[in-house]
Amino acid sequence: MVHFLHPGHTPRNIVPPEAQKDALGCCVVQEEASPYTLVNICLNVLIANLEKLCSERPDGTLCLPEHWSFPQEVADRFLRVMTWQGKLTDRTASIFRGNQMKLKLVNIQKAKISTAAFIKAFCHHKLIELNATAVHADLPVPDIISGLCSNSWIQQNLRCLLLDSTSIPQNSRLLFFSQLTGLRILSVFNVCFHTEDLANVSQLPRLESLDISNTLVTDISALLTCKDRLKSLTMHYLKCLSMTKPQILAVIRGLTCLLHLDISVHRQLKSDLAFHLLQQKDILPNVVSLDISGGSCITDEAVELFIQQRPAMQFVGLLATDAGTSDFFTAKQGLRVAGGASMSQISEALSRYRNRSCFMKEALCRLFTETFSMEVTMPAILKLQKNCLLSLTNSRILVDVPFDRFDAAKFVMRWLCKHENPKMQTMAVSVTSILALQLSPEQMAQLEELFMAVKELLAIVKQKTTKNLDDVTLLFTLKALWNLTDGSPAACKHFIESQGLEIFIQVLETFSESAIQSKVLGLLNNIAEIRELSSKLVTEDALKHISSLLCSREMEVSYFAAGIIAHLTSDRQLWISRDFQRRALLQDLHAAIQNWPSSSCKMTALVTYRSLKTFFPLLGNFSQPEVQLWALWAVCHVCSKNPSKYCKMLVEEEGLQLLCDIQEHSEATPQAQQIAASILNDFRMHFMNYQRPTLSNALLNLRD
Repeated sequence: MVHFLHPGHTPRNIVPPEAQKDALGCCVVQEEASPYTLVNICLNVLIANLEKLCSERPDGTLCLPEHWSFPQEVADRFLRVMTWQGKLTDRTASIFRGNQMKLKLVNIQKAKISTAAFIKAFCHHKLIELNATAVHADLPVPDIISGLCSNSWIQQNLRCLLLDSTSIPQNSRLLFFSQLTGLRILSVFNVCFHTEDLANVSQLPRLESLDISNTLVTDISALLTCKDRLKSLTMHYLKCLSMTKPQILAVIRGLTCLLHLDISVHRQLKSDLAFHLLQQKDILPNVVSLDISGGSCITDEAVELFIQQRPAMQFVGLLATDAGTSDFFTAKQGLRVAGGASMSQISEALSRYRNRSCFMKEALCRLFTETFSMEVTMPAILKLQKNCLLSLTNSRILVDVPFDRFDAAKFVMRWLCKHENPKMQTMAVSVTSILALQLSPEQMAQLEELFMAVKELLAIVKQKTTKNLDDVTLLFTLKALWNLTDGSPAACKHFIESQGLEIFIQVLETFSESAIQSKVLGLLNNIAEIRELSSKLVTEDALKHISSLLCSREMEVSYFAAGIIAHLTSDRQLWISRDFQRRALLQDLHAAIQNWPSSSCKMTALVTYRSLKTFFPLLGNFSQPEVQLWALWAVCHVCSKNPSKYCKMLVEEEGLQLLCDIQEHSEATPQAQQIAASILNDFRMHFMNYQRPTLSNALLNLRD
């Protein structure tokens, strides 16, 4: 990534950040090209060795060396990094007891610590900010408030408290925020926060910013208590609100100091509150930021008129609405728009809605559509929430970036089975296809979602085939099934049990495109490699299509058809009553291979294998030279295309001796010996790249 974005090494297809069109990219080059700060490097080392550096108290908690002391800024960052790495526990939080650490800005987001540990570690500090977003249920909201209120300095000086997605016990009563008299910013997004709690909070003497999104508030009239000081109100998806629209608008009209208002909703809620708000001329006179994403009946004309009457506006949220396409939104200087009508609007949406799944889903759909037509790469888009690209079928990131692919695969497979809209479905299928090859066979077998994923993918294939739609989703789906069954007996078994063979025969009968045929045959190859399932392919319908495609002019189609025949005919038990047919298929196989170019030829599709062990029984089959010849051709092909991977794989999987045996065996055909020699010559060119301990005795003997 450093080389990719460094200004001195800019590839020709990269567009450098440009202030007007790509404002978010202005600092990307410097940011990505810079190393980690020395402070962060030191903190990472310290956290990694915390157990070694600290002593242990009698209760099992850790204690810093007595002579250690941290400046406040470093202590805050140390805690933040610990939390981000998941290292903050009851045992480690104890290092913040006492006065060696002086904390002000405490971030314990998603931490798993108890109430006792929280109070002992943090409530004696002079805190001005606390982010307890999504902390574990062992630390509920009432206990957090109680702990903070135990310190009179915190009561008067705590300015910011974030409690998003934090738990509240069912038997809890009123939340007593009123003692935190210094509080200016409070967020209780996705918390069991009631109308009575809002009345309590509205009495805070310094409250300026409040987020009550997705809470249980039914009446917001209490907000009028703080109308002279409330500057920011966020009530996204306030689904329990029981007031009439005129009543809601009357409250909003009374909040004359508001600079920011967010009344965005899930599109499914079909709320027209924003539509009615836009019609009001005597409301929100000082507003500079208005978020109405997801609202229904919103038009460009209504939004334009509202903004023109309030020229100081700097932001408007229009994602998942019918507005945002007008030239007005690009022409007005200083106005940022979160929407889906342009790349800049999508970028703004991705930046603003990171914690709102409904809007992230919408923004990703829009970005997915936009990236299909992009011919250049914009650094700002790459920078903006890089994890989004994991959901945008970016194979480079899915393959190269380190993350838990097993969990990701489980998530995407569950997502796949939710029957999302077509664009989301295409994305899920594509990501499944890429992640499938990143999992080991053992991990594939552990996937509880595997059966449902295979069944869902086959349903998509059947639907597309019935409608005769050979679109990109069909190609992605066939590729996903192919990759899922690669080296996975469990997935192959699910495929057969879900009538996959019948569906795939229907695909071959419906479509004649080589891109489709090669993916179908690639999957059937995976079935043929499994001895317990290969008999399912020995049917008249299946063999008719496979043998006919053996003569295809497209190299990869013929190759995969030949592979299926090679695997099936190598097992004589499958042909006890039809040996004549087996011998005829072997003759056709031999004739097809003779018509192929050399094994170093190029195929349209790059053939890849997790392992070469499936070829070993075929390589040792001297009684069926046609089968042996196909296996040799296949091994030679992949070794010539990617010697660094497959030559090494042959050594590590102890398959090199088989090639030596073929070269010297009296029953081997001259053609087989020639191809075996070609593969061994590749080793002579490349074996010096490998460390001596990894080489087999056979490879060492080649030096002579």
